[in-house]
Amino acid sequence: MRYAVIGTGWIAGSYIQGAAQTGRWELAAVYSRKKETGLAFGAKYGVSTVYTSLTELAASDIPAVYIASPNAFHYEQSRMMLEAGKHVICEKPITVTPEGYEELRELAAKKGLIYMEAIMMLHQPHLRSIEDALQKIGRITSARLDFCQLSSKYPAYLRGELPNIFNPQMATGSLMDLGIYCVYPAVAWFGMPEKITAQASFLPTGADISCTAILSYPGFQAVLHCCKNAQSRLGSEIMGEEGTLVLPSISQLTGAALYDKSGNTTPITGSVEKEALMGNEAADFYRYITDPAGSREEYEKAGELASQAGSVMAQIRRQAGISFPEGLK
Repeated sequence: MRYAVIGTGWIAGSYIQGAAQTGRWELAAVYSRKKETGLAFGAKYGVSTVYTSLTELAASDIPAVYIASPNAFHYEQSRMMLEAGKHVICEKPITVTPEGYEELRELAAKKGLIYMEAIMMLHQPHLRSIEDALQKIGRITSARLDFCQLSSKYPAYLRGELPNIFNPQMATGSLMDLGIYCVYPAVAWFGMPEKITAQASFLPTGADISCTAILSYPGFQAVLHCCKNAQSRLGSEIMGEEGTLVLPSISQLTGAALYDKSGNTTPITGSVEKEALMGNEAADFYRYITDPAGSREEYEKAGELASQAGSVMAQIRRQAGISFPEGLK
């Protein structure tokens, strides 16, 4: 199936390579505000068709679009593509607000289109192994979900530049970029929290450089932490009365291990190349489009989880005082 990519960053390149590995997708075009940038990016992947107009892309006969633009543009670009009758997979966070997501989810349903969030963990075959391991740790007593990653853009910020990731006008920051990877498994595995408290630390630009949230559940709390100015080495843990599940990568769920009460270790998941992880997303996107009857339950479950995760993200932002320009959806 032919598709177009909106965005020319590294994540778009990873998705293109992953989609190619599935054998299901053919990159047909690239959108970029600057023709030269689009041509240079497309040349890496054998594509010369570049759009600098979203209106022209929407009018094309390309049936599907992958959106990897700055967060602030996700809603408007997704709406334009959905209104044009195109299936859309959009990088996380799929929209800035949960209200924006529900609007587009309803629009896609009315038009018989697929509209999904590109969140890696949901589309990995090894997710089942993680969930099986969770059943072996007994009653959960505590959880610490951590994603602290030193941003490759942080040195540029320290030099006085303003990369998009540290510009709140783009609806970015540590929570929106990394924290969502902590929120998703919390909601998927523990459900909606009874209470949320959160705090954040901010750069002079107004972007949150780190954020911590406590999600309260019956009998335990899940502590979520993310930052973009330091590199964590410990990963995440979910502790129960019978054992502990250790997750070195909360975003990819790779390298996981199960510890029993005596400290005996059982490996749960191995390593997976980033392109393969992205390819699994692309494969599910294709399957949702081409086999709507067979994948409907899975697709709707993913959509409901996206709705719940978006609601929790919005509550964390309010608690922590993370704000973006008014009117962004």
